[in-house]
Amino acid sequence: MAPIIKTEKEIEILREGGKILGSILEAVIAKVVPGVSTNELDNYANSLVIEHGGEPAFLNYQPDGAEYPYPASICISVNDEVVHGIPGSRLLIEGDIVSLDLGFKYKGMFTDHARSVGVGNISPSSKKLLSVAEEALYIGIGEARGGNVVGDIGFAIETHLKSHKYGIVRELAGHGVGRAIHEDPYIPNFGKAGKGEKLVPGMVIAIEPMVNELSLIHI
Repeated sequence: MAPIIKTEKEIEILREGGKILGSILEAVIAKVVPGVSTNELDNYANSLVIEHGGEPAFLNYQPDGAEYPYPASICISVNDEVVHGIPGSRLLIEGDIVSLDLGFKYKGMFTDHARSVGVGNISPSSKKLLSVAEEALYIGIGEARGGNVVGDIGFAIETHLKSHKYGIVRELAGHGVGRAIHEDPYIPNFGKAGKGEKLVPGMVIAIEPMVNELSLIHI
């Protein structure tokens, strides 16, 4: 499937929805404290989505290859869980790292936003992991411009992460977003500069660096 070029009106809706989604996720992050359950965070996220006139995009979403629909509004992944963790009775504890990934359907258009944060006081190594991953995100965003290609994004992210001796999750990647939750192009966090699908104005993409401590992964 070819990437979908969005109209100016669609981009306007996506920009509006993205700003709302960002505010919702910030509110959920404020609730990330020792003793809170992942299910409480999910319920809170769902209530905020509805309150802002949207729909939780991930709830009951079943992508190709999945055995069953996703049963929650927000993906909550703790510590060594990379992505797509399912909320439940688990209580967060001091020192955990938590990834919060929320999809938001607003005025018929989809946005997708994730943040990884620490619970209470976290270790210096955890702080560094979060910092380098965030740096990689903005480095990748810097390569997302018309005239570049998908490989430019992946190469920039990969180069930064390897310079800090972190591993890259290769089985999962970023993607196009807008009219559907997942669209082309597929945007891995590694690649070769100058290679891959061309980026053109009007494309809307989600860039999603996923990072491991090198001791846990072989690359």
